[in-house]
Amino acid sequence: MKNILTLLFILVAMGAFAQIKMTGVVKDSIGTPLELANVIAINKASNTLESYAITDSNGTYTISLGKNGQYNIQISYIGLKSVDDLIETKEVDITKDFQMLSDNALDAVELTYEMPVTIKGDTLIYNADSFKNGTERKLEDVLKKLPGVEINADGKIEVEGKVVNKLMVNGKDFFDGDSKLATKNIPSNAVDKVEVLRNYSEVGQMSSVRNNQDNVAINIKLKEGKENFWFGDVTVGGGVAPSPNDELYLVQPKLFYYSPKYSVNVIGDLNNTGEVALTGRDIRNFGGGFRRPSASSGTSLNLGNNGLGGLTNIDDSQSVESKLGAVNFSYAPNKALDLSGFIIYNSNRLRTREESFLQYTNPELGIPDEETVQTGREATNQGLAKLSARYKPNVNNQLDYDILGRISDDSEMQNEFSTVVGNTTQLDEAKPFSINQNVNYYYTLNENNIFAFEAQHLIKDEDPFYNVIGLKEEDAFESTATSLGLDTNQNTYNLNQDRRIKSNQLDAKLDYYNILNSKSNINFTLGTILSNQKFNSNIFQFLDDGSFFDPTASLTNPEGELLQNENDTEYNFSDIYLGFHYRLKTGKFTITPGFSVHAYGNKNTQFDETYKDNFFRVLPDFETQIQFKKSESLTLRYNMQNSFTDVTSLAEGLVLNNYNSIQYGEPELQNSLSHNINLRYFSFNLFNYTNVFAMLNYNKNIDQIRSLTNFDNVIRTSTYFNSNFADESLTFVGRFQRTFGKLRASIRANLNYSKSNQFVQNVRSINENFSQSYTPQLSTNFREAPNVTLQYRYSISNNNQGDNDTQFITNAPSVEFDAYIWNSLTFKTDYSYTNQSSDVGPSQSFQTWNASLAYRKDRDAKWEYEVNASNLLNIDSEINNGSNNISVYSSETFILPRFVTFRLTYTL
Repeated sequence: MKNILTLLFILVAMGAFAQIKMTGVVKDSIGTPLELANVIAINKASNTLESYAITDSNGTYTISLGKNGQYNIQISYIGLKSVDDLIETKEVDITKDFQMLSDNALDAVELTYEMPVTIKGDTLIYNADSFKNGTERKLEDVLKKLPGVEINADGKIEVEGKVVNKLMVNGKDFFDGDSKLATKNIPSNAVDKVEVLRNYSEVGQMSSVRNNQDNVAINIKLKEGKENFWFGDVTVGGGVAPSPNDELYLVQPKLFYYSPKYSVNVIGDLNNTGEVALTGRDIRNFGGGFRRPSASSGTSLNLGNNGLGGLTNIDDSQSVESKLGAVNFSYAPNKALDLSGFIIYNSNRLRTREESFLQYTNPELGIPDEETVQTGREATNQGLAKLSARYKPNVNNQLDYDILGRISDDSEMQNEFSTVVGNTTQLDEAKPFSINQNVNYYYTLNENNIFAFEAQHLIKDEDPFYNVIGLKEEDAFESTATSLGLDTNQNTYNLNQDRRIKSNQLDAKLDYYNILNSKSNINFTLGTILSNQKFNSNIFQFLDDGSFFDPTASLTNPEGELLQNENDTEYNFSDIYLGFHYRLKTGKFTITPGFSVHAYGNKNTQFDETYKDNFFRVLPDFETQIQFKKSESLTLRYNMQNSFTDVTSLAEGLVLNNYNSIQYGEPELQNSLSHNINLRYFSFNLFNYTNVFAMLNYNKNIDQIRSLTNFDNVIRTSTYFNSNFADESLTFVGRFQRTFGKLRASIRANLNYSKSNQFVQNVRSINENFSQSYTPQLSTNFREAPNVTLQYRYSISNNNQGDNDTQFITNAPSVEFDAYIWNSLTFKTDYSYTNQSSDVGPSQSFQTWNASLAYRKDRDAKWEYEVNASNLLNIDSEINNGSNNISVYSSETFILPRFVTFRLTYTL
């Protein structure tokens, strides 16, 4: 395999560098170099775009041309007369300067091709057709080819290292900006321009007084003829799985309608091939465009997540049945009012299997090694609905209102065999719902005074249920069963827990901005967070005869107090804060120092006792940005953050996370305090399409809320406490990308060092972890020839705890190939090989190989026929190894078998 990848690398390099370079300087009529002049080379023989460039600050350009050919060179610059010249190449590089004259006449050369990339202020505009070669089907296929744009492992779009937080189509929100839904479903042939909007602000009044450099949005401009008409495609398919009783099916309608006044998007997906538009985890993380008003206040309040926490990745399952129905709309009845919203229903049925081995590295703990085999079935049903309204009667007033509701009905059944505990059957169920409302009002009194009010109200109701049956046949659970007060005179244990967590939170603030002059402004903030959480739980047992038994625990906390099998806790939190910030622009610098003064109030009541903690705290923050130029900046941030836990960590009674993990809280927990420093650099050079991003982050947690874990055999009991031992972490993420003609090279690096304090069996230990990951990549972007992407991921993780050192190394080369043949056939294939080795076990590896072949009579044909094959090698499992502060583990996850399907797509 390594030899094949090496050969492919050589072929790609030969194809990319079998060209000559043409360089020179573009000047105006008096000899001044012109920056950002557009240079286009058109192959005269094929009448296609060969190469392009944008001049740098010295007026210099460089383009790549083929040997022994003729090319029309077209140069354009706003306000100057375009230049058109014919160049004949030999086999040596060319140096040629150009001079541009004032455009006094209207006889400028008409440009045959648009520039692939242009820049207007903070907006970077990609001409999508310049990067297509015919193999693209969805928006993500186009975005992957754009310099400076990346699709990360979670399917989100990244630009300059920042995750795109809003995606629009023709200026209208697409499912509240969710980029994953857009990239997987918008057809590539409808895309005309991709506009990257840096420093994006949804509220024009706020753009001049707030720092928006972290906000990146993308607007997809549709091609002419796509407005006022339905467009999209419908795909149906079928096939035969390895099991003769399972037939494969796939139905995917994706329809879109856009007009100046309203838009409608309809996305459907029904299949059992593992190709889901949204996973259950995606739905759970779907924010719907909501952002906490207190996000920059320095206070972090965790309400917890008590739904079904272990949702499985689709790629980690043996079988999948998925259903998705999604509708998004926008309507503008007049210029002042915009209405929009969406409804999403998502359902997944998964079957899973995993085999794992867990070895504890510290013999003094006395915990036996454990092998487990776990099979499961998971069912998720999730629904979201949102309605938004924006009223903007004039430039001085804007009122926004949003309401988002979500509901789920999730369950997971697991059968597990443990070499220590024996056989168990576990059931997790949850039917949570939430309603989130948001009201924002922005008012400009005059050119020097701006007011902004933002409020968010959340109601959340969660009802997780847990049941475990088994455990009796082994002695591992006996002492824990006794501690829980169970009736031990049974053939099996049937243990259950009901929980109910109700959360009600108001997060609101009022901002006042006073613009002192064109360079500076001050900001006063008055804000509050008011939260109420009610927690109730009950552990009970069903006996062999079916009767109900309410046990009384004999387990005690470190103070010797008897713990309960029931909880009834109410937790109230309040934060009233006043913030001040001063923003100054001077030259290339934008400096924003500030602080906030907080009055905190905590009170929780349980078992007829009330615990209070009221105090004041000042939290400083500071930001400095150096804007070297429009496309290059360096930003330094510091902030102090106060973090508060949720009611589950405060509840004294016992909570079953699962059969081998029991938890109880500490009612007198205090907040944790942290210092955070972030340094971020980015540069995008349009002259040679060099994209550089680097981020360094340092975090130090003091007064940390920690967990204390004790083991009884392999069954752990955990609680929480405050400690003044500091944890530290240092993270570096960097990416370098550069285009050389038709070849794009990049490398991404992730480094993380952490030092943390761990408390196990009442003993403190220090755990140090240093992980590194490097991913170089080479890809071509030919319009006519096939394209290849070569990637190699190398990662190494070192974990140290006292005398215990472990190291894990991963090597993962991969290749992607796509070709558009005879203007009708599209062939795509991808292959990856992953090898994991460590100093505590044998080396393990697995492979993946997928391919597809599609026929479309020509680019404009309505029908397409495709054969798609996934997991061609029929690999049945993937492996994963790792370690933590007390153990090392290896797991084998069984995956979908080889699927071959035939598909028919009709394009509207």
